[in-house]
Amino acid sequence: MISTKISKMIYGGDYNPEQYDRETMYEDIRMFKKAKIDFVRVNIFAWATSQKDEVSYDFQWLDEVIDTLYENGIQVGIGTGTAAHPAWLAKKYPDVLRTEFDGKKRKFGGRHNSCPNSLSYRKYASLFVGKLVERYKKHPAVLLWNISNEWGGACYCDNCETAFRVWLKEKYRTLDHINKAWNTSFWGHTFYDWDEIVTPNLLSEHFGERHTMFQGISLDYARFNSDSMLECHKMEYDIIKESIPDTIVTTNIMGAYKPLDYQKWAPYMDVIAWDNYPSIDTPVSYTAMMHDLMRGLKDGEPFMLMEQTPSQQNWQPYNALKRPGVMRLWSYQAVAHGSDTVLFFQMRRSRGACEKFHGAVIEHVGHEHTRVFQEVAELGEELDQLSHTLLNSRVKAKVAIVFDWDNWWGVEYSSGPSISLKYVDVVHKYYKALFDQNIQVDMISVEADLSQYEVVIAPVLYMVKPGYAKKIEHFVEKGGTFLTTFLSGIVDENDLVTLGGYPGELRKVLGIWSEEIDALAPEHTNKILMEKEYGTLEGEYSCNLLFDLIHSEGAETIATYGEDFYQGRPVVTKNKYGKGQAWYVASSPDDEFLNGLLHGMMNEKGISNDFAGNEPGVEITKRIKGDKTYVFVLNHNRDAVKIELPSVNGLNLLTGKKVEHSIELASYDVAIIEQSK
Repeated sequence: MISTKISKMIYGGDYNPEQYDRETMYEDIRMFKKAKIDFVRVNIFAWATSQKDEVSYDFQWLDEVIDTLYENGIQVGIGTGTAAHPAWLAKKYPDVLRTEFDGKKRKFGGRHNSCPNSLSYRKYASLFVGKLVERYKKHPAVLLWNISNEWGGACYCDNCETAFRVWLKEKYRTLDHINKAWNTSFWGHTFYDWDEIVTPNLLSEHFGERHTMFQGISLDYARFNSDSMLECHKMEYDIIKESIPDTIVTTNIMGAYKPLDYQKWAPYMDVIAWDNYPSIDTPVSYTAMMHDLMRGLKDGEPFMLMEQTPSQQNWQPYNALKRPGVMRLWSYQAVAHGSDTVLFFQMRRSRGACEKFHGAVIEHVGHEHTRVFQEVAELGEELDQLSHTLLNSRVKAKVAIVFDWDNWWGVEYSSGPSISLKYVDVVHKYYKALFDQNIQVDMISVEADLSQYEVVIAPVLYMVKPGYAKKIEHFVEKGGTFLTTFLSGIVDENDLVTLGGYPGELRKVLGIWSEEIDALAPEHTNKILMEKEYGTLEGEYSCNLLFDLIHSEGAETIATYGEDFYQGRPVVTKNKYGKGQAWYVASSPDDEFLNGLLHGMMNEKGISNDFAGNEPGVEITKRIKGDKTYVFVLNHNRDAVKIELPSVNGLNLLTGKKVEHSIELASYDVAIIEQSK
């Protein structure tokens, strides 16, 4: 963990001095000090700056940068620079260039344009990283190493096609196993030679990014692509670790980024570091969910907020400024959910190219007399005063939501039942219902230990991997509460339907059989009618999207459909299993129903927010460290609010004022209240 090597929450971000002259760097450092900035990432895209051909390396410029920063009390994270290969490499070794989804071969340009299965790319990237490590492995300024930058994309070239066949041989061993796993008897796809297998893209199995004729093939290619980039990451990780075993090595990742299964990447990141770029209208609950997803990659260990903009982005359709106070608010939201750093992209705006309008600590005007710099400096002062107080404190949750990349890929590659079904949206719907009640949540993988939780929610558990149904049964049998939804238990890990009736292996624990699945456009709704009161729920609600037509096989009917030919059929069920219970929600309910349902479930398990009622737009969460509890109160409203905190009695670390049972917060304001047990 990064906190073992730092004495305070580090503050700073991405710095690209290769884009400026040295006088500008010295002026930047003067301003860094004014803002209490004590850490920057360098060399992120500077491979070409240090290597002009196959054999020439020149790191003198980087020596000067790192030495000067260190002399001024600023630590560095060294980027390996491999996110953008040099033009000379593409010219001499065109196999490094990617082929796009539509089959077009790229030329040099952009970034992330390297084929992960190019031997030329791997050779010269590893040589460059080796030179960096040898030169800076003992430099006292270096706090961590940052591999590449925002790994992503996909390649469909001949290198990848060959490597895909090798990957398949390692996974399946024989063509018979592949033909069975992919159900290749459908549409005459039986393979008799490994070389008959081609990459699934617009030239073969696909008729769109999400639309494929053979889900099994495309699903495996998604896994292969993620693994291919991970192999490149591991190549660099191993080079660094072999030479500097005790250093911190990471890469900056991107939340719910579909192409890469970060749960498989996490073991090769010493600390999770992620880039948070919500838009002005992104629900704050979604941003919170992303923080929790990132924290969950390493079982709750603190993570790094590696990038955020201090003001605005450049790549969205409408790049709104962060309103006064919002940068501070969103920074503390990251801390509230487990970050031990607050970092920005970028430190100074570029003069040209596509990021010249991306926000920065130092604007094009070049001085500190800007609104943005003043806000950055004020936050830097607060973090300096907080020092090490929050470092390595933990978020502890009794509720978990399952998030699985294979499920995401599988659901959205499926041909039917609904184009409007978006995996992340459904997961967020359940997360938001808990967020609105200030119930803390862990976002977990299917590999996670369930015994530490009271409630586990698995929205759209479409794919049930080997052994997971038994894991759920054991959890419920021992007293846990499990909830899943429509389109769950449908397929195995190869996207082959589990025969014998939906929801497949979950049928026993859920006590239901789903006979059919109706799919209607989202504007078409049905009614949810309560059979009897449950918590605050009574009367009539609405649902849409998908409608499972289920039969009870022992489960209690909580609510029924109110319309259509399946009027009166169960829509929400609860099954007692051992000491626990398993719930099934057969459609997508409106927010009022879902909030009420989860509120009732939380009350049954004795789970509630310990500190307050639910003030709209106010987020309350906590981190725990030893005998200290740090209560974060974040006002996401434009207006001032008064929040009742019946059980809170402590010190607001940001103001030094005592808090007794209530607090008033200005627009976009934050409080961090320290309580002792």
